[in-house]
Amino acid sequence: MVRRKKQKEKRPAGGVPKGIVLLATPGGWRTSVLTGRGMLCGRLDVPFNTDPQDARAAAALMVTELARDFHDTDVEVSWDPPQQPGSWTAQVTLAAEDEPPSPDAEG
Repeated sequence: MVRRKKQKEKRPAGGVPKGIVLLATPGGWRTSVLTGRGMLCGRLDVPFNTDPQDARAAAALMVTELARDFHDTDVEVSWDPPQQPGSWTAQVTLAAEDEPPSPDAEG
């Protein structure tokens, strides 16, 4: 009996997300996720006639879930003002961790 090698679950090769480019195209919404090692491009899983604000929310959710699931980190997405119609960019930063209150702090 021949056994297959056990494959390890791979993390995305791109690293932690650093930015998002969202484009409205006739075929639907497209995203490019910028990382420290490259760019991951694909289709956003929303209908082509989705409102731009809802598409931005879906792209932000996709990236925050990617960072949490594959990199065990929380990120925040901040959308830049649009530079041209049908195109949006966002900065992705590591979320500030809530620090426990200092024992010296009065409440």
